[in-house]
Amino acid sequence: MTALDLSSPVAVVGTGTMGQGIAQVALVAGHPVRLYDTAPGRARQAADAIGARLDRLVEKERLTGADRDAARARLLPAETLAELADCALVVEAVLERLDVKQELFRELEGIVDDDCLLATNTSSLSVTAVGGALRAPGRFVGLHFFNPAPLLPLVEVVSGFATDVTSATRAYETARAWGKTPVACADTPGFIVNRIARPFYAEAFAVYEAQGADPATIDAVLRESGGFRMGAFELTDLIGQDVNESVTRSVWQSFFQDVRFTPSLAQRRLVESGRLGRKTGHGWYDHQDGAERPEPDTAEKRQPPAYVVAEGDLGPASDLLALIREAGIPVRDEDEDNGTRLVLPSGGQLVLTDGQTSVEFRDVVYFDLALDYRKATRIALSASQDTSQQTLAEATGLFQALGKDVSVIGDVPGMIVARTVARIIDLAHDAVAKGVATEEDIDTAMRLGVNYPLGPFEWSRRLGRYWSYALLDDLHVRDPSGRYAPSLALYRHAHASDKREGTAS
Repeated sequence: MTALDLSSPVAVVGTGTMGQGIAQVALVAGHPVRLYDTAPGRARQAADAIGARLDRLVEKERLTGADRDAARARLLPAETLAELADCALVVEAVLERLDVKQELFRELEGIVDDDCLLATNTSSLSVTAVGGALRAPGRFVGLHFFNPAPLLPLVEVVSGFATDVTSATRAYETARAWGKTPVACADTPGFIVNRIARPFYAEAFAVYEAQGADPATIDAVLRESGGFRMGAFELTDLIGQDVNESVTRSVWQSFFQDVRFTPSLAQRRLVESGRLGRKTGHGWYDHQDGAERPEPDTAEKRQPPAYVVAEGDLGPASDLLALIREAGIPVRDEDEDNGTRLVLPSGGQLVLTDGQTSVEFRDVVYFDLALDYRKATRIALSASQDTSQQTLAEATGLFQALGKDVSVIGDVPGMIVARTVARIIDLAHDAVAKGVATEEDIDTAMRLGVNYPLGPFEWSRRLGRYWSYALLDDLHVRDPSGRYAPSLALYRHAHASDKREGTAS
C-alpha cells in the first residue's frame, strides 16, 4: 500500500494551531488542501495565517516564490463539510471531547467516499473509541502530530482495535511522503511518547515532594548530568501545567489508576492556584518581566581527596576512573569481586546510586547517573544526616576536581537521573512486551517527540541488562506502593542472559 497520490485532496477539520500546522504540512508536500471549521470565517482566517507562514518560509529561503504561489492556489477554505466529499484523507484536529469527535466522523462518513481515509489527531482519547462510532471503522486511524507540526518530524500512526492494516500502512506511508518520521503504534493510553514520558515529570515532582531538592536544582541535574534538553519543571512551565497534568491524569485514568502513572499532588496544587506556567506568568518559576531565575544549589569549593581506592569497575560510571587519573588524583585498585565503589581517605564510600538510601549504611555518599561522565557539567550527591561531613567534603571535592559543579540533595533513593531513566526503560520494555510498538520505533519516538538524548533501549544497552531492574527492585523495597515494581518484561530482560541448567522447582 503506497502513500496518497499528490493530486488527492486532503482535508483538515479544525483550524487551531495544530490544524493549521497539519494543513501546512500537507500543502507544502503538494496536496490540494481543504480547511473546515464550524466557526464562521475561521477557515478563511486560518488560510490567511498559513499563507503568511508560507511568506516567511520564502523570506528564509526555505521555499521558492513559485512553490508558495502554487501552494496558496491549492489551499481552499470550506464553508460546509459537504465540500470535503472528494477528499482522499480527512484529518480531524478539533476539541478533545469524545462525543464531539464521534459526531464529526459520523457526519463525515455520510459525505466522503468509502475509500477515504479518516484520521484523528487526538493525543489523549482512545482511537478505538473515536472510530467506534463509524459503520466502517477499518479505515479510521490516529495521526498524532507534535506541535508545531511543520517543524517537529515525529508522527505517531495509531491503529485502533478495528483499523485495517491497509489503512494504517497508507497513513504511515503518506506521513513519510510528507517528510515526516512516522512510527507505528497500537491504541494504548498515551500512545508511545505520552505513555513512556510520564516518569520524566513524575520522578522530578516526587523528589521535590520528598523535599529532596528544589525545582532549579532538579532541572539543572536533569540537564547537566542527564543530558536532557530541559528539566521537568521548566518544560512543564513551557507546556502549561494544566495541559501536562491533564495528559498525566488521562493516562492514569485510562490505565485504571495504575500507581505507575499517579499524578503529582504538588502539580495539582499549582494548577488549582492558576499558576500554569509561562502563559500565566507564573508556574514552578516566576516568568514575569524582571523576575530572576533561581539558581541551582551548588556546593562550595572543597579540597579533592589525596587518593581514592577503586573496588570494582564502577559499572555504568566506569569512565570516572580515567577522569580521576587525568585530574592527577591517584587511584588504587583493589581486587574486589562485584565491587562498584570508591573508598575515600576518610574511610567513607562513594557509590553510584542503586535504589538504596545512604542512611542504611555507616558512611556512604551516593552519586547520580550521568549520560556521559566526561561531558557532564554537574553531578548530584546524596547523603544522610549520619554521613561523615569529611566523607561528603571529599566526595564533593573529587567531582569538583573533575570540573563538575556539585549539587548535594537529600537522601532520596535512586536520586534524580537514575530513577527517571530506570522507570523510562521499564515502561519501554513493558510497552514492547504488550505489542504497543517496536524497540526501534520507541527509541525514535522518544528522541524525536521529546528530544531525549537517547532512546530507552539505547540507554538500556549502555547501562547493562540488569541495571534498571536492580535499581527499581531496590526502590520497590523502600516504596512498596507498586510505583517502582519492575515490570515482568524488565524482569525477563534482566534475567534472559542468566540461563541456568536444571528444572524449575
